[in-house]
Amino acid sequence: MQQSPILIVDDEQAILQMLQTILNKEGFTQIDTATTAEEAVELCKHKQYAIILLDVMLPGEDGFDACPKIRATSNATIFFLTARTTDLDKLSGFAVGADDYITKPFNPLEVVARMKAHLRRNHERIPQQQTTYYKYHDLHLNTLTAEVTINGKKVMLQAQVYNLLVFFCEHPNQVFSKSQLYEQVWKDQYLGEDNTVMVHIRKLREQIEENPSKPNYIVTVRGLGYKFVPDGDLHENT
Repeated sequence: MQQSPILIVDDEQAILQMLQTILNKEGFTQIDTATTAEEAVELCKHKQYAIILLDVMLPGEDGFDACPKIRATSNATIFFLTARTTDLDKLSGFAVGADDYITKPFNPLEVVARMKAHLRRNHERIPQQQTTYYKYHDLHLNTLTAEVTINGKKVMLQAQVYNLLVFFCEHPNQVFSKSQLYEQVWKDQYLGEDNTVMVHIRKLREQIEENPSKPNYIVTVRGLGYKFVPDGDLHENT
């Protein structure tokens, strides 16, 4: 049985019931539901979830409004559920803190498969006989507790941004292309012309860099990709 707490946020009772039924059959037993963004934000203040399925179109505040508020207290993996399919909508979702994007209508079994993949990747992030603590100037990362601090202040990173930082810390001073980062961190095939990596790089820089426009840690190597510079050397170019 999967014991990872799940929150489903949708104002359509039929979707809530369908997802609950499928997830129960797949072994997910800790499932909460909400029908408004406000209710979801309040639930996340009092309980930590592993995954949140968040509908975009909700009465009152929408999912885009709720996501950053949830991010303030939760590091859960957030899937947006939406009928919006444009690249701008997807980039907007990633920008406010989403980790994945599922378009309606969807196959519920595909949703379950993607949820399990995220949970499996997060579980695999727990090291066995590997380094569990990284300390670089003002940046500290503890992979056992999934805590990141900058100048002693804890910062909340969304799941995929955190996974990206862990990957960089595990591979310092190595240059990775967008396709390599996507395939290594997202564990999926890179199809090209996808801004997912760039959006998450930007979000990571906004969280850990003193000046995101002139990064010291996550530097751009023109024509090649990105690399993590643990000793905080000046960027090559951005």
